[in-house]
Amino acid sequence: MMGYWMAGGGCLALTLVAARREPHPLRAWFTSALGGIAALAAVNGLSGATGVALALNPVSGLISLVLGAPGVVAMLLLNLL
Repeated sequence: MMGYWMAGGGCLALTLVAARREPHPLRAWFTSALGGIAALAAVNGLSGATGVALALNPVSGLISLVLGAPGVVAMLLLNLL
């Protein structure tokens, strides 16, 4: 369990480093987080047609907020394996 928290903290640190390079880091993070939530909502909204759904829990919400749409795609790939 501790390894998951460490991996999450590492992803958060990398995200903060990448956001620091932006001229408007808060706006860049907000845009990425909004895209991640929209991607998660789209995946679950289309689950009836595609047969693929992601669980809505705090971990998937945090991944979609911190990593954005690439995080949702990674969860989908891990779900299909």
